[in-house]
Amino acid sequence: MSATVSPLAPRQYPDMPAIEGVRIATAEAGIKYRNRTDLLVMTFDAGTEVAGVLTRSQCPSAPVDYCRRNLPGGSARVLVVNSGNANAFTGRKGRESTDITGKAAADATGCLPAEVFLASTGVIGEPLDAGRFSHLLAGLVRAGRPDRWKDAALAIMTTDTYPKLCTVTARLGDTVVTINGIAKGSGMIAPDMATMLSFVATDAPIAAPVLQGLLSAGVGKTFNSITVDGDTSTSDTLLFFATGAAAARGAPRIEDADDRRLAGFRRALNRLLQSLARQVVRDGEGARKEVEITVEGARSARSARKIALSIANSPLVKTALAGEDANWGRVVMAVGKAGEPADRDRLSIWFGDNRLAFQGERDPAYSEAETSAYMKRERIGIRVDIGLGRGKATVWTCDLTKEYVAINGDYRS
Repeated sequence: MSATVSPLAPRQYPDMPAIEGVRIATAEAGIKYRNRTDLLVMTFDAGTEVAGVLTRSQCPSAPVDYCRRNLPGGSARVLVVNSGNANAFTGRKGRESTDITGKAAADATGCLPAEVFLASTGVIGEPLDAGRFSHLLAGLVRAGRPDRWKDAALAIMTTDTYPKLCTVTARLGDTVVTINGIAKGSGMIAPDMATMLSFVATDAPIAAPVLQGLLSAGVGKTFNSITVDGDTSTSDTLLFFATGAAAARGAPRIEDADDRRLAGFRRALNRLLQSLARQVVRDGEGARKEVEITVEGARSARSARKIALSIANSPLVKTALAGEDANWGRVVMAVGKAGEPADRDRLSIWFGDNRLAFQGERDPAYSEAETSAYMKRERIGIRVDIGLGRGKATVWTCDLTKEYVAINGDYRS
């Protein structure tokens, strides 16, 4: 965790309500950090169902493999997360570590190893000694309380400067249900079908296959539409737990993804996922600006998204943003290199309400003074109209500052 909190950090954190059937405990295991928590245990009542999306990296961490093996079972009783060590690229030792942790968690909870889920975040390539914390799990399971969501978010941070939390409610039938979520992420952020680490829980009685459909669809315009540095982590893990406790209050059990009663729940979940994703962007390593990039008028939504990510991942665009320089020529460059259909003479570019480029040249009404003043804001909007079709996409990123280099220049050491 950085000593300096990002200027884009929230001014206050939400009051996170309890989710019936979820208990949380954290501990200082000393895995890498000193004088801070680095171990999270979240336990769930029997009957809790689970879904997840995991990194598509071809070099996944051992915990990702462990979760991938257990997700088809659809049942969860305990989640164990450590920070400071990613348990990635650790070979046989990594697999042994997850097996030891999984067995200890199962024994502590009284469940099967197939109902255990693991996640690790931190340094890649360093063996994770499960003996440093596996003996703590039984005590943490017993000590779990339902009101410790912020503690959970703090325990999973690495270079994050603030915890990331969100809570929403929705109606399922005539019953109000709650969805809580936490996330961590600051660098190595360009998720591919998942996120850095994020854990979401609800008391809604929703079957695991339906949860999976909601989650897989929800990440597209949320976690998979953010980027800090264009790098996809080996450890990306997003898990969604449903305890079903709201059934006792009259909430209907949902077993069909096409059930119309899911509409409000789906919207609420997507709001939560977007909130968490954007909190990650605002805590990008060294970030001073949150940037929303919207591309419209492309040949397809897929084409628009690819162009938007080309802009968002351009070091030249991101450093210009850091310098508060309205260098729209770099946006033109990023559109052109994306490999998608584009016509220079139809292209229009806005920074906020300021149109900088129009019909293949600088806008005659462009005001350098007004645009420069706009660039000093903490939140910047860039809009690009390709002028070829109806495809549209929005992605979120941050600027690239000297602090990013400083943080990553000595991260391992």
